[in-house]
Amino acid sequence: MKDILMTKGARTLIDTCAGVTTGEDVLIVTDFEKVKIAEALASVAYERGADVMIAIMVPRKGHGQEPPDPIAEAMKKADVIFTPVSCSITHTQAVKGALGSGARILAMTEFTEDMLISGGIEADFNELKIICTKMADAFEKGKEVLLTTPGGTYLSMYKEGRPGNAMYCIVEPGQLSPVPNVEANFSPVEGSAEGKIVGDASIPYINIGVLAEPVIAIVEKGVIIDINGGHQAKKLADDLKGRSDPNVYNVAELGVGLNPKSIMQGIMLEDEGVFGTAHIGIGTNITLGGNVKAAIHYDLIMWEPTIEVDGKVILEKGSLRI
Repeated sequence: MKDILMTKGARTLIDTCAGVTTGEDVLIVTDFEKVKIAEALASVAYERGADVMIAIMVPRKGHGQEPPDPIAEAMKKADVIFTPVSCSITHTQAVKGALGSGARILAMTEFTEDMLISGGIEADFNELKIICTKMADAFEKGKEVLLTTPGGTYLSMYKEGRPGNAMYCIVEPGQLSPVPNVEANFSPVEGSAEGKIVGDASIPYINIGVLAEPVIAIVEKGVIIDINGGHQAKKLADDLKGRSDPNVYNVAELGVGLNPKSIMQGIMLEDEGVFGTAHIGIGTNITLGGNVKAAIHYDLIMWEPTIEVDGKVILEKGSLRI
C-alpha cells in the first residue's frame, strides 16, 4: 500500500522539481537502505520516457564521503541526478563535477519512504520559489551579515563576493537543491565569522536530532574553537575531534528554512526547511560558493533567528521582512 502512496511524491520530484522529459538520462544514486525510494522515482521517470539507471552503492561511512569512482563518472554524463542515500554525498567533488557538466541534481540524504507521502513534499514549490529567490537576492547583494537569536546566537560574518543560493526544490542545468528542504543560503568568506552559535532546534546528523538542550559553539576567525552543552553537544564535539581534520570546524554556511509544510523531527531535509528557522553549516562549503573541502558538513539549526544584511533586517525572529 505504501508503494502506491509514494507515487504522488515521486511524481512531484520527477515532474515539478526536476522537469524530466522524454529521452533524458536520469541517474538515481542510492544505497542498500534506500532502494524502494529509488525504484519509485525510476518508475515515474520511465513513464516520462527517460532513460533511467539506478546506481546502488554500499552506504557511505559518513556524510561527505565521495561515491565510488564509476558512479562519480556516470554523474558527469547524466542530465538529472537524484540521490536518495543514507549518508550525504551532496558536499563532494563528485557532485561539484556533475554540476559543472550541467546536471540537475536533487539531494535526498536520509530521505524516508514517508517523506514521499506527506510533509515538506506537499508544499507548492513554484510559489516558494518567489520567496526563496528574494531571500537569496538579499544575501547576494550584501557585504556584512549578523545573525542573532533569543537563545543566544550572535554571529557576524563577511560575505562580499559570495553567491546567494536559492534552493527551492526546482532545478535548472548546473543547479542543485535538497528536497523537500526549501532554503536560501550563502557561504561566508573563510576566516570572517566571529561570535557564538547556539543551536536550540536540531542537529540532524550522527543520530543527534531534535535538541533536548542548547549546543553552544564559540567561533573565532571563521572556525569553531569550543563546543559545550549537554550530552548532545559532547556527541558533536567527539565526532568532530575524531575526524582529525581541522576543516570540520569551518563556518561554512548561513541558511534560512522556508518550507511551511516541513516539521522539526530530526530528519535533515525536513528540519533545515522548517519555515523561519536558520542554520549554521560547518565543514565543507565547496558546493555553496566556498573553498573548503572537509570530512563533513553538519548544520546547527536554531529557532526565531533575526538576520541583518548591511544593517537592514530581512528576517526578524523567524518572520520575513523582505
